[in-house]
Order: sequence, then structure tokens, then C-alpha cells
Amino acid sequence: MSDPTVVGSGSQHEFVDLHTHSTASDGSRAPADVVVAARAAGLIAFALTDHDTIAGLTDASAAGARLGVRVICGVELSAVEGDVETHILGLHLSELSELEHRLASLREMRLTRAARIVERLNALGIPVTLDAVLQQAAGGAVGRPHVARAMIAGGFALDFREAFERWLGNGKQAFIAKDRLSLADAIGLIHRAGGLAVLAHPGGLGTRERLAALAAFGLDGVEVLHPSHSGDDSQRLDALAGELKLVRSGGSDWHGTPESARSLGMMRVPSQWLVDQEARVAARGSRRVA
Repeated sequence: MSDPTVVGSGSQHEFVDLHTHSTASDGSRAPADVVVAARAAGLIAFALTDHDTIAGLTDASAAGARLGVRVICGVELSAVEGDVETHILGLHLSELSELEHRLASLREMRLTRAARIVERLNALGIPVTLDAVLQQAAGGAVGRPHVARAMIAGGFALDFREAFERWLGNGKQAFIAKDRLSLADAIGLIHRAGGLAVLAHPGGLGTRERLAALAAFGLDGVEVLHPSHSGDDSQRLDALAGELKLVRSGGSDWHGTPESARSLGMMRVPSQWLVDQEARVAARGSRRVA
């Protein structure tokens, strides 16, 4: 694996975090507060990658300008590859109007899904309400964590672990699958927004065959560093990124929850990876001009 202290044109003391969440989706910290936390963590830049929304980017960027922390415009999309849900990060987004239109429909799908989950829970004898779930979402893109928080607040689950292991996790009694966004559509949407499409937290599923197949769809990069990866996973993904000419990325997938073992900046992602990503964006732009 590449030594994270070797950062090329960047300093060995400069680190970034390219996978974070705010209250615009299922994080617990407001976008501007994520910037404050990033500065406290000593990061020179971070990517705000909320689920199916870019609503937090304006506030985060303004706070970043005040505090001297660069904010990378991002998003995290859920796509389907066969029967496997695949998360794709869109990084370095620059053309946001078409993206926002499509994301609005995805958020509507999320709301419909949340309502169906509540109906399923009610049928199972858990009287949580959709209003309680939406109160937890506070105007952000609603997801299962908001249902879990409403269950905990109502006394129907002790904590997140119980809510997901008994009710909300994949295959559990109240699980409802998301409406499907194809992998090709997700990558195309990110590209039309001027961004790079990066495979998020593939772990052991990030095989050479899979990454090569996704690269054929236009995948630009792979998340090499992530809290869910073993050291072997990261080392293998690092080597495959070099072999397949994919840019490297990494981040904490931080949601700001105090009980989580994850902390902002914990993956020590080298700033050179950000430089390499920007070069990829610039190269794509020059090809368009040509």
C-alpha cells in the first residue's frame, strides 16, 4: 500500500477526508459544524458527501471559506449492480443544476421508502410515526438512521444496534429495499455534474474483476482507505488502483455521532490523493474542450 505520509507535492503533515456526512442527510452535525470539526482535526480539505443530496454544500463552503478549510463538493449515491447495492461517491462536482433535479426524485423515493418502513413497523406492533421520523430528519434526505432515531426516542429500541439488528437491517422484519438507480445511471449523473465517480468502501468485494468491470462503466476511482477495510483490503485496493489507472480516495465516512468509533480524519488520507483527483478532473475537462 502507498505510504500515507508520502504525499508528493503536498506536505507529509497535510491530510484530507473525502467521505463525510452532515444533517443534510443522515449525519448528526450541521454542514458548517462539519467544517469546524475538520479544522479541529487538522484537515486542509474534506468532501461533504451526503446521501442523495447536495443541500449542505452551500453552508459548508461558506464556513470553509471563513475558517480556511477547503470543502470538496460531493454526494453519495446508492446504485444497483446486479442484486448488489453499490455506493458511489461523486467528488469534485461543479455542474449542480441537473444533478439537483435528479436528486430531488431520489429523495422523494427515500420518503416513500420511509413511509413503507413505518407501515411495516406499525404492523409489527411498533407505533412509531412518520412524523417522528421526519422530525429526526429535520428537512434532510430521510433514511433508515432517522427511523432508528425515532424508534430510540420513542422507547421502541434501546440503540442503533438493536434497531438495525432486529428491525431495519437488510433482510430484517421491517426492511424495505430502495428503488433502484442503475450503476451506469449513477456514474453518468456524476460525470454530467463534472465530478469523479468513486467506488465507496468495497472492502473484500473490491476484486480485480469487479473493479475492471466498473471501470468499463466509467468508474474513475476507488476508496482505498475506509474504517471498514482491513489492512489487507487497503493494500490490495491500492495496488489495483495503480494497475487499473483508477484514482485513489479515502475517508472516515463520518456521521458525527458521539457513540461511533469513527472520527473525522482518522484514515489519514494523504493530500496527494486530492492532487491526483484534481488532475483527473482537469484531464477530462481538456478532453471535452478538444
